[in-house]
Amino acid sequence: MKQAKDIALKISVTYVLLGALWIVLSDYASMIIAHEKLSMYIYFQRYKGWLFTFVTGIIIFFLIYRRTKDLFLSNEQLSKKEKQLQIRNQHYHSLFEQNPDAVLELSLDGNVVSVNAEAEGLLEFTHQELEEVKFSKFLDDEELKRVREYFFVTFNGLASTFETKIHIGDYKRKLLRCSLVPIIINREVTGMFAIARDITLNRENEEMVVASEKLSVIGQLAAAVAHEIRNPLTSLKGFIQLMQTTETINHDHLNIMLSEVDRIDLISGEMLILGKQQETHFRSEKLDDILQQVLVLMEAQANLDNVSITYMNLSEKPLYVLGESNQLKQVFINIIKNAVEAIPTCMDGRVLITLEEQGTNAQVIVKDNGVGMEPERIEHLGEPFYSTKEKGTGLGLAVCLKIIQRHKGNIHFQSEKEKGTAVEISLPIEGDEDPSAIAD
Repeated sequence: MKQAKDIALKISVTYVLLGALWIVLSDYASMIIAHEKLSMYIYFQRYKGWLFTFVTGIIIFFLIYRRTKDLFLSNEQLSKKEKQLQIRNQHYHSLFEQNPDAVLELSLDGNVVSVNAEAEGLLEFTHQELEEVKFSKFLDDEELKRVREYFFVTFNGLASTFETKIHIGDYKRKLLRCSLVPIIINREVTGMFAIARDITLNRENEEMVVASEKLSVIGQLAAAVAHEIRNPLTSLKGFIQLMQTTETINHDHLNIMLSEVDRIDLISGEMLILGKQQETHFRSEKLDDILQQVLVLMEAQANLDNVSITYMNLSEKPLYVLGESNQLKQVFINIIKNAVEAIPTCMDGRVLITLEEQGTNAQVIVKDNGVGMEPERIEHLGEPFYSTKEKGTGLGLAVCLKIIQRHKGNIHFQSEKEKGTAVEISLPIEGDEDPSAIAD
């Protein structure tokens, strides 16, 4: 309104000033032109009003034309911007409403502003019900505390991604992969979008693949373990038959028999632990102990294939990682088993396993002197159903990569044709505390 008054005032003042200036100048000009001729003076006075009207009309026309032209251009630009805004709003609503993930818009105090249909289905509440429900209803105390930390990070203007478990009612549990994205207007965070996807079935399928591959590995190891156990059993049988024949007890023989029984118990115990289905709980694990336990099983396979396995712990201190020992055993068994099988039976097979500290990571290197691989094959390692073995599925290495990713580590392959392959497994070091002191 103020701008319209300013424009009207400008036009009025311009008109008055022009009129006053015209009267003064035209009277002065008529007196000069008339030279005391009354008829000329009267003629000029008669038509100067018409001339003034004509001149001011032209001036006012151009002034109004220029101004209205600017207004129309501004109006056209405004209309274009409104159309663009409408299109963007439609894009936003399409992204919001048609998103296959659950999307919730939250205010700074954590209240629900709007949700899409997928969010209502995921949480099994309507929009109106979600406006009155606190998120603590879906989260346990520990999960709520952890999720709040991500909320605070997002309120500071940084997006965050995490996984969390929610409960719907008393019995239903869901695993969600969530992303929190800040809403920033004029450089200020005014709220956030919470985007969630139910990955419960995906995780269950992953666990099934891991368990299936584990059983496959156990089945392949069974023949080698049976062969390894048969040797001490043969010794035990021989000593027992000797005792029956001589009807005497030799304490040296008893010590050997007890040693063989302990070895059978150790091998069978490791097989039982590896095959047992357990719930995943990450805890501090001593990496050297895990590798020693794996070697008990893998020596049987190596002996059967005439391959020697050498293990060297090059670290000056015990290395602990945060993980699940059963899954880590599965990884090392797969990698070492692949190394043993990569060596032709006609060669003097050697597999070297080293454990060392590399900065903040513990690094396990499994190196063989087998046939090696071409560089183009290394690029595809870890892809499901891609294998360098004639009857391989590639799932074993794919599972290994997935397990190491969950442990926030990485696997790197180095290979040279006819010279062998080295597999480097890096895991973040957790600390030096005794794992027996850590609760599940």
